[in-house]
Amino acid sequence: MVLEKFPHLLHGGDYNPDQWLEYPDILEKDIELMKKAKINCVSLAIFAWATLEPEEGVYHLEWLKKIVDRLYQEGIYTVLATPSGAMPRWLTEKYPEVMMVSAERVRNLPGGRHNFCPTSPVMRQKIQALDALIAQELGNHPGVILWHISNELGGNGTHGECHCPLCQQAFREWLKAKYKTLDALNHAWWADFWSHTYTSWEQIESPAPHGEMGIHGLNLDWKRFCNEQMMDFTKEEIKTVKQYSNDLPATVNMMTFFKDLDYFKFAGLVDVISWDSYPNWHAEETELKAATETAFMHDLMRSLKKAPFLLMESTPSITNWKPVNTQKRPGMHKLASLQAVAHGSNSVQYFQIRKGRGSFEKFHGAVISHQNTENMRSFREVTELGACLEQISDRVYPTLNKADVAIVFDWENWWAVEDAKGPIVPLDYAGTVMMHYRPFWKMGVTTDIIDMDCDLSEYKIVVAPMTYMMKAGFAEQVRRFVEKGGVFVTTYWSGMVDETDLCFMGGFPGLITDVMGLEEEEIDAIGPHRKNTVSYGGNSYSVGALRDVIHTTTAKTLAEYEADYYKGSPAVTVNAFGKGKAYYICSENEDAFFDAFYRDLVKEEAVAANWPDELPEGVTVSKRVGKESLLFIQNFNEAEISMDLAKEYRTVAGETVSGTLFLKPFDCVILIEK
Repeated sequence: MVLEKFPHLLHGGDYNPDQWLEYPDILEKDIELMKKAKINCVSLAIFAWATLEPEEGVYHLEWLKKIVDRLYQEGIYTVLATPSGAMPRWLTEKYPEVMMVSAERVRNLPGGRHNFCPTSPVMRQKIQALDALIAQELGNHPGVILWHISNELGGNGTHGECHCPLCQQAFREWLKAKYKTLDALNHAWWADFWSHTYTSWEQIESPAPHGEMGIHGLNLDWKRFCNEQMMDFTKEEIKTVKQYSNDLPATVNMMTFFKDLDYFKFAGLVDVISWDSYPNWHAEETELKAATETAFMHDLMRSLKKAPFLLMESTPSITNWKPVNTQKRPGMHKLASLQAVAHGSNSVQYFQIRKGRGSFEKFHGAVISHQNTENMRSFREVTELGACLEQISDRVYPTLNKADVAIVFDWENWWAVEDAKGPIVPLDYAGTVMMHYRPFWKMGVTTDIIDMDCDLSEYKIVVAPMTYMMKAGFAEQVRRFVEKGGVFVTTYWSGMVDETDLCFMGGFPGLITDVMGLEEEEIDAIGPHRKNTVSYGGNSYSVGALRDVIHTTTAKTLAEYEADYYKGSPAVTVNAFGKGKAYYICSENEDAFFDAFYRDLVKEEAVAANWPDELPEGVTVSKRVGKESLLFIQNFNEAEISMDLAKEYRTVAGETVSGTLFLKPFDCVILIEK
């Protein structure tokens, strides 16, 4: 997605001048410091509802227009928000229905944020009235480049769920439209279990800790309903602002590993993907976990629309809401920011431009601190990054990331697998997917992250870990993909249930049993006291808690268990199916196993890595491809690293690099492939 009004890398962040309207000297100082830091855009009005509409129907937009005008005069563009993320007190006092009701059936008190009822007609009416006025006033302003719809939908522990009477009735109507009859619903939910058969639509309530939690089909449908309600609320906000803004593009800012909303479905609502990234840098002895998880999220965001995304929020220094809030070490800000660009971001934006004086986020990192000066390490590092982004913008902006490998990460499967009640409670789906992503990151192999509805045909290798819920359409896609020559990898606890969370009859892995060439007999879940290993490629690798016991039908065994009653039985298999191959990994193994397995697979399938040689530990290479290819060599070590260069490269500054490349601690070097 190209932002037509400003087709360049964005550098900026959330700006809250509504907190400083009585301090005109502060506003002028902000502009001075933003220009020094090479800030070219800000996000405005995210939490400004009470300032824009201090009383019901009384609107004050003049201050917002003046600030947008002033910023534009100084070359600073605006990402303009709809302020539904936090409600004014006059609204919650007069119309309590706008406040969410918890699963315990307790209505929220006024306060907090991200806690509106998405079903409430009053909430929709009031925010859309304000949205329309903002759009009429500023939607066609030359300095406004993007709509920022609401903020972090479903965040702050609300899970995007409201259990109020309005939502209960809407849920029942949603179920009627889906199932038509109670007989169909009772069968899909297997509701006769525990004698919980429904005989009236009015008996249906959302899941509750003091009510029904044991019907997994109900739990799954409730998540789907809540997702659709929040999507509908968002769609109406987008529709409102676009009536008056000549189709100015719109985004919602997403969050890291946010289980409650299906971002693949949200992707269809917006024109550009954006997300808020706050990794736990320096929380462990090495940065490997934080670096790979953040890389995965960047790849997910890029993959949602197969296009560049925007890093809408990050911190230039520190957060204030984690148990331990560690300052970024020198170099880490630039490295983390360029990591986002390397994986497909066309922006680096922050929360926040200026620190507030009071309330919850007054100690959260910002470009401009309470000291109100440029003489701060974090400001200098932001300025250095701004200069770098300015230098590389024209080269980077037209480029894309291209992947031959995809990893399946499906939200509905996530909801289902972690509600399954066995064999380990709870199962960690996201952590399992990360086990399979990490080896590709280490090798510098670009990876797309897809769900079960995405097209598989463009990839050489598709990895689908723990695909507990096997959607019928996905099973058919897998079959065609492998028949035509694709390589498919799946694991234990796959192909267990259908889309209503009913177990397949006739064996696992369900709809793809013949594709995999095996049948599962049972799955063993073991505590850390009972050790086991698998033999693969002449080495032994330790096995984790989950261990599938299978027998092959047509598959070939590549690895075996080395202990317990399933000693000698298959631990890794491959099945020739059509022109392709299907691999099955039976157990949760140590990282070294996955490194070896995927290294062999990438070599066998001739998947090109972004770097010709084996990379040092803690170093990876990402590639953006256009008329010229840009290599982002990232060192996540707190030590200098040297790398031999097999050929000559150019830097973005036009210098030639050959022989040996030296990477400083927490460094990122950008090279141009000739």
